[in-house]
Amino acid sequence: MKKTLTILALCLASTGAFMQGASAQQMGGNPQRMAQMAQQLQSRFANANTTQDGKLTKQQAAAGMPMVAKHFDEIDSAKAGYVTLPQIEAFMQQRMGAH
Repeated sequence: MKKTLTILALCLASTGAFMQGASAQQMGGNPQRMAQMAQQLQSRFANANTTQDGKLTKQQAAAGMPMVAKHFDEIDSAKAGYVTLPQIEAFMQQRMGAH
């Protein structure tokens, strides 16, 4: 659960939706904060997904989730031309495991 919180915090921080000065460690013991962060991530994804199909194209990512756009080709490892929220979360977990 703490690892998921850290991943969400990094994703939100890199997309600008996360409160300035707040770190994942500060949020570690707060399930309410984690739920809020998860909701913010889902909301940013939904707002960026203008076609409302659950898939984010590179152009949609560039417009609404710059961190995702920056790493789009890495996240879209199947080269499908789009990424999903679970793929974004998996990418963030993978990145956290590498550090």
